[in-house]
Amino acid sequence: MTPPRPDTPPPTLPHLGARPAGEPLRVLMVCMGNICRSPTAHGVLEKMVADAGLAHRIQVDSAGTHDYHVGEPPDRRAQAHALRRGYNLSAQRARHLERRDFADFDLVLVMDDRNESAARGLCPPAQRERLRRLTDFCRHATAHEVPDPYYGGADGFEHVLDVVEDACAGLLAALEPAPSASGPGATA
Repeated sequence: MTPPRPDTPPPTLPHLGARPAGEPLRVLMVCMGNICRSPTAHGVLEKMVADAGLAHRIQVDSAGTHDYHVGEPPDRRAQAHALRRGYNLSAQRARHLERRDFADFDLVLVMDDRNESAARGLCPPAQRERLRRLTDFCRHATAHEVPDPYYGGADGFEHVLDVVEDACAGLLAALEPAPSASGPGATA
């Protein structure tokens, strides 16, 4: 097991507090073609959200900064590796990141420097706080990026899953509301 990240507090998400009550939080995962990393992150977070009983409160989608694969399913290797860990990506289809996504989603999480640069170019300045790196939420992995496994072998897809699972668990922990001081388990 990878040791915890040294003295790195989880990112704060103050802009999420201004959301209307009852409206689900919307999270968008972004990579280059929307066929490997972002659909993997989409599938992992979506399953974690469902397993936590939060599907009514958190919605997940994914997109790509390039339109090479619009309408295509995720890469077959990404699907196979994800399925071995219990994540079914088969219903997803690639789509292109659009400017309106920054208004439609509360968090837009990119996988690497190139994705961040491309997304920043589309993102209105008033919505920049919505744009983050998925790896900012890693609790154990020290990765700065989720590496693109497209031209690599099986190890690359497994590494992506390792980093994405860690980051999504950290993200979910950051999104879960803190227990009330007067609620169950509170001490006097």
